[in-house]
Amino acid sequence: MEDTKEKSGSTLSFYVTGLVYLLFNLRIGADPISSALATLKQIGLTAPYLIAFTIAVVSVLQYASGGEKVPWPQRFRLFFTIGIFAGLVYGIYDYTGGGTLP
Repeated sequence: MEDTKEKSGSTLSFYVTGLVYLLFNLRIGADPISSALATLKQIGLTAPYLIAFTIAVVSVLQYASGGEKVPWPQRFRLFFTIGIFAGLVYGIYDYTGGGTLP
């Protein structure tokens, strides 16, 4: 049986990873509603790519471990982690004026 302290630490790290994912994909607008819409648009545009990349990483991990399935919380943690890096790259691109003509 899993230790309670270990289980709560795992749950805490799961929620912290999810919160950091949202933070890195946060897009600031003029008001809270435009910020929420821009953030949802950012997540909606990047989620399909993140899901595909996460599936590829999980497949490689399962193949390397001899077919042992990766638990769902770890899959979501991988998704959040990959999303953090993607959010960082897209955030740098957005906030430095990438894609805008002078």
